[in-house]
Amino acid sequence: MGFFEPPDPRAILSADPIPIAAILDRLKRHAMALALGCVAFAGAYAANVEIGLHVRAATRGVIAVRGLYDAVRIARDRRDMPHIFAHNAHDLFFAEGYVQASDRLFQLDLTRRYAYGRLAEILGAKALSLDETQRAVDVDGIARRQLRALAPLDRAALVAFSDGINAAAATQPLPLEFRMLLYRPSPWTPKDSLAVSIVASLELADSWHDIFARDAVWRREGPRCFGALLPLSDDRYDVTIEGARTKRTRRPPPSDCDDADVAGRLRRPAIGSNAWAAGAGRTVSGRALLANDPHLDLTIPGIWYVVEIQSPQVHAAGATIPGIPGVVLGHNERFAWASTNAEMTTTSLFAAGRLSRSSWVTERFRVRFSRDVTARYYRSARDFGVPDENDRSAIALVRWPIFAESRSTIATALALERARGIPEALRILASYRGSPQNFLLADRSGEVAYHVAGLIPNDPAWGRYVHAARDRALTFAPIPFVQLPGRAPSRETTLMSANNKAYGASYRYRLSALFEPPYRAFRIAELLAARSRYDAEYFATMQLDTLSPIDLEIARDFVRLARGNRSAEASSEIVSMLERWDGRYQPDSRAAALEHALRLALFAGTLPDRIRLRHNRDLTVLSLPLREERAWADAGGTRIEHPLAPMNFAFLNGGWLPGAGDEYTIHLQEPGFAQGFRAVWDVGDWNRGGISIPSGESGEPGSGHYTDLTRAWVDGTLQPFPFGAAAVARDARDVLVLQPR
Repeated sequence: MGFFEPPDPRAILSADPIPIAAILDRLKRHAMALALGCVAFAGAYAANVEIGLHVRAATRGVIAVRGLYDAVRIARDRRDMPHIFAHNAHDLFFAEGYVQASDRLFQLDLTRRYAYGRLAEILGAKALSLDETQRAVDVDGIARRQLRALAPLDRAALVAFSDGINAAAATQPLPLEFRMLLYRPSPWTPKDSLAVSIVASLELADSWHDIFARDAVWRREGPRCFGALLPLSDDRYDVTIEGARTKRTRRPPPSDCDDADVAGRLRRPAIGSNAWAAGAGRTVSGRALLANDPHLDLTIPGIWYVVEIQSPQVHAAGATIPGIPGVVLGHNERFAWASTNAEMTTTSLFAAGRLSRSSWVTERFRVRFSRDVTARYYRSARDFGVPDENDRSAIALVRWPIFAESRSTIATALALERARGIPEALRILASYRGSPQNFLLADRSGEVAYHVAGLIPNDPAWGRYVHAARDRALTFAPIPFVQLPGRAPSRETTLMSANNKAYGASYRYRLSALFEPPYRAFRIAELLAARSRYDAEYFATMQLDTLSPIDLEIARDFVRLARGNRSAEASSEIVSMLERWDGRYQPDSRAAALEHALRLALFAGTLPDRIRLRHNRDLTVLSLPLREERAWADAGGTRIEHPLAPMNFAFLNGGWLPGAGDEYTIHLQEPGFAQGFRAVWDVGDWNRGGISIPSGESGEPGSGHYTDLTRAWVDGTLQPFPFGAAAVARDARDVLVLQPR
């Protein structure tokens, strides 16, 4: 008889005269059964997790799978990075999906769930607010539109890629994270890859949260003070795309402009990327050189996946984002391409005004261990609603061009890897419909070129304020590709981009509310100016540079004020330490840690550093409670964290990166944020230069390639990435053959 079944009368008749004794006895027996059941479940769970800690996907031998036309050879080099050799395009993308899922299946599913706003289904109520924010964008609806509009060649690539992911999910061991969270992933679809590409564009777009923050400053201070408090750039450090100085001296903000609240409203990390190139006339080898190190969240597994793909139709190598087929950044046999976020405005915000009732939809959220939740969203053909962060009783409308876009950025990536040189690449980029990027190109002719590509609406607000509701009737057409900043191909130039302002005083469009501070760009220009010719080794050394020009300026100003003020409370040892400091954020530097603490104390580490550095330099800085800090290795170090670490799964975390560089150095590193990869391509001699990542290629904790590359990353070793059958044969460690079943 079960505990919740109706009582048996015979049991009642034979029960103890005192009913409570019988009840307690029943409870005791069932409590023991429940306890034994819990112990059994816990043991089975622990055993399942323990198995997951030791299994890894097969990387050698022969596996028969459904969906292939012919056999595919996948060679893993000594770093476990896959090199795929296929006889046709279908099998190539099938095999790429297979290796991505073999190494990163949980990452694929987690990214897909983040894109669609479905994390709470596996993580519970704590993820619900993130889902609710994400669902406003309707990534699912955008992906459906893009799927319908795909060209047949691109659709075929996505179908084959999806089939490869699903084949790996069916033939390889279930990754540890699924065992821990007790669920299995649903099959991958071509729409899911489009969703990943859309959310990548969303992460690179001008955030509506930042626009709300700027809008508050705009309305409180007015346009004149907004321009003084939040200028486009720090023009004392501005450089051109070619690296030439454009120094000007900014006047202090008018005395009636109050910047007291600016810092508190505009907190965000120093995001961005670096890229630079040199034409053949400026290199030792007589070949063009290209360097790229994009900056994104520092996680394990990493956001980038390194791969080489080869078939009769395409031969390319470099990095892609798991979930996206092909190579996103890298090279083919004839040319290389790199990019940085252009920091240009894509998003327009409007006060809502009166809204059509028919444009509201209800979204349902499944929440693990809890009841389903619903939320109402406004969506029209070209904009969607979000809470107005400056008026919580209202909503605002976001007009993000990609929301209504039917063309996918994946199509651009797949076309670039087949391009034969810069002219063809520029024609391809003219059709790019993602968030604006600075693209640097280099080909075997020895030429290098630069161009901004992406959707940039000609909106007079430029992300500085929220439009009135009456402006909803306006249409802001995208700026034509030919009118965006660019530089023609040349063998005799150097080009560079670090999210800084990409144009001079004569350019007709503003393009942005404000660009990233130009300090990294300034330092890149200094290092390029230090030599007349370059080789791959010098470019790789530049990527490790830890000198911050703006932090050196702060230290010198502090020393000057301290030396000139007899009542200063700063100790002479601290002042001397900063006086001797060379501006480098080296691991063994105590002065670097001290200066960083000083900057945070003065400016709260916020975006207005560049405005307030030249002002507010009164004697109060000398009474700050400064002390001798630890070396920067400890003070600036960061752990590479797994997304599930906040759920007490910290054992999944990666290695520790000692402090080296800060927010404003070329070697960018701050907590949770760093260079995602470092690549240098010697164009035409592809086995020189190389690419490095901070953890390992595998996302399986049970693999020996989960964290095996961290040591080389910390040491700054740029490791060659074999390209072509001969080079791969010399470096191959494992070979897996996929056979059609």
